[in-house]
Amino acid sequence: MKIKLWQLHLIIVGFSVANVACTASRAAPMSRDPQVTGSPTTVVIDAGHGGFDRGGIPGQRIPEKEMTLDVAQRLKTVLAASGYNVVMTRDSDVFVPLPTRVAIANSYPNAIFVCIHFNSAKRMGAEGIETYFYGRDSLPLASAVHYFVAGGAPSPNRGVRRRGYYVLRKTKVPAVLVECGFLTNPTEGEYAQTASYRQKLAEEIATGVRARNSVTASSSSPVATADSVPLQSYIDQTKTSNSERSHSRHSRKKKSRSSSTKKKSSSHAPEPEASLISSHWEV
Repeated sequence: MKIKLWQLHLIIVGFSVANVACTASRAAPMSRDPQVTGSPTTVVIDAGHGGFDRGGIPGQRIPEKEMTLDVAQRLKTVLAASGYNVVMTRDSDVFVPLPTRVAIANSYPNAIFVCIHFNSAKRMGAEGIETYFYGRDSLPLASAVHYFVAGGAPSPNRGVRRRGYYVLRKTKVPAVLVECGFLTNPTEGEYAQTASYRQKLAEEIATGVRARNSVTASSSSPVATADSVPLQSYIDQTKTSNSERSHSRHSRKKKSRSSSTKKKSSSHAPEPEASLISSHWEV
């Protein structure tokens, strides 16, 4: 369903007005910026994909690599204005291998790593915001970033998830990967192509970065207060890739044992709702 430009404008403007009601609870974590004392924290921003790696799924109309780079560059501007030392794994349309992205992050001991992606799926109705982490020390950062991004987007909250993506597993600093919506969803795809919405995403991610030290599990309220941001519950998907590979190996062995018979229509596990991230991000 195609959204008219004026309708999209009203949605975004209406959402911005609604955010005013939350200013009191959100302003305090934003103001408790750790940059006011001590050496500045380095934020390594990783724009997903790039170069020959377009991102997304085959036939996808909106190139993920362009959306991630735009949000990353906007995030760089916002964080630099707050006094953070910002490092980009890529600042143009080039392909950067995963080990290089990780090496950049690990070369800064006083750093955090924020990887930006957009989702895609064969089912056009798939929608929402997800945030991934792996190490336990990354959960506060994931909680804060997800709280503000999911709360600042007119999309469903798909939750915080723990999963062993390469850029999360191999980094030695707190690291998160934010899925900023489904480019294959007509509505979210229209949002992503709007500069004001990409700016909004960058600002909410920055708010989460600034509020990461205010995350607490002791809060009885699911809403951020003047003193804290609630620690988010999460779905543990660290076994997902292993089970998928195990299924694949089992299928190949079964096929090999029946090689003397005629080919039959193959049966396999159903496609997941979302392609999430290209498989090479999990190697």
